[in-house]
Amino acid sequence: MSARVTLGTLAGVVGFLAFVEFTSGVLQGYYTPMFTDIARHLDVPDADVNWLEGTQLMLSALVVPAFAKLGDMIGHKRMLLVSTALTGAAALALPFTDSFLVFLVAWALMGFYVVWLPLEIALIWSRSRRMEGRSTITARAAGFLVAALETGAIAGALAGGALIDSLPLWIVLLIPALLVVVCFFVILFGVKESPEPTGGRLDTVGLVLISIALIAFTGGLSLLRINGPVDVWAWAVVLLGILLVVPFVLWELRVDDPVIDVRMFRSPALGPVFLTAGLFGVSVLGAQAPLSTFARTDPEVYGYGLGTAGFATSLIIGVYLIAMIAGALSFSPIARRVSPRIALVGAAVLVGVGFLLFLPLHATYLQVIVNMVIVGIGSGALVAALPAAAASAAPASQTGVATGLTNSVKTVGGAIASCVFGIALLHGATGAAQTGGTAGSFSGYVTVWVVCGVTALAAAILLLFVPKTAFTDAAHVAQTQAR
Repeated sequence: MSARVTLGTLAGVVGFLAFVEFTSGVLQGYYTPMFTDIARHLDVPDADVNWLEGTQLMLSALVVPAFAKLGDMIGHKRMLLVSTALTGAAALALPFTDSFLVFLVAWALMGFYVVWLPLEIALIWSRSRRMEGRSTITARAAGFLVAALETGAIAGALAGGALIDSLPLWIVLLIPALLVVVCFFVILFGVKESPEPTGGRLDTVGLVLISIALIAFTGGLSLLRINGPVDVWAWAVVLLGILLVVPFVLWELRVDDPVIDVRMFRSPALGPVFLTAGLFGVSVLGAQAPLSTFARTDPEVYGYGLGTAGFATSLIIGVYLIAMIAGALSFSPIARRVSPRIALVGAAVLVGVGFLLFLPLHATYLQVIVNMVIVGIGSGALVAALPAAAASAAPASQTGVATGLTNSVKTVGGAIASCVFGIALLHGATGAAQTGGTAGSFSGYVTVWVVCGVTALAAAILLLFVPKTAFTDAAHVAQTQAR
């Protein structure tokens, strides 16, 4: 049976998961045009918006390994339901508080939605186990799901930008929460469970060890943001977090069923993919709030920015997300022509070039749009391709873990970037505030663009070291025979 013949089967495998990703997209796009309004509502400066992203990304990095492993063990649909219920409960809390601390906690807990896409791709990989062209099927399904995700993000961004200009904030915040509730019942009644869960016991010791390491590491980054980069104790906590990874790795190498099989990081195919995911997280997650606040900054007051209102900001985001859809849907056909590895390299290069173009071209609405289209095409391809590539290269019993790791490492990269960008925007590259108001410093925005561009190009270089036949059906067959 050819890959072309399986298109009908592919639609059956994806099923109602498209609506789940549409909902995920709404959550990712809806709030971005209103970050400045949220900051004013909570009475905090623009730079503190990065706390929202940073805490949510930290929680995501903690929960994805556990939920991905549990998905392999007891069923991916079951864990989709649990994560959706938690996301919905947190989203329902946002409209009814004006406390920054309460809002911050609820926003962080809403980050459970990040496990949806890894669980879905693991489910698709599991459901397509008897189909010829399994890697191609999974890659095309991933592209379709990411297209649904970005369509939701476009709808969310446009709706959020329009509604924030005309409705009270609490009503605007209530709408996506109700959509998550609908999503729960769509999963409950419309999604079939993945076949043949692996069973086993959750490695709670390993989970606790990696959680402590991540909390220490990201906590140290938060201290750096509060106290500045000269705080010795903050750097000590960051170093402690890094050192705590050592006992976690030693434990995982000893147990028979680890929460994360750290040997996957030594794989010539998977290792660069995980590193690429981390570097990609810097831009796709860490730069969201800075791009929004830059567009909203009034150039007549601060000398830079676009001075856009909520809806005009959402149009920038909408064009960016359309470009992501194009990138996600075009990855699979391009990969068939030039190989998945080269397609991934090209996508990373587009992200890097797009961000570096901000350095000379950032003064007009059109310049920002052009830059974001270039970034969007590359980002869409990477969002779809990285978990699918991890699934095709992972051991059969670690599919959910491998796809989850792409998200975990990506969220760690985003959390690091969010903290770093918060420091840069608050203090500027020289450590001194450049403005007297609530807007971020221009030197901080330059730092964001340079870091995002350089990390994306570094990811492209890393991917050149992946075996030429990686992420193809031939590679999967060879890997299976080797076992």
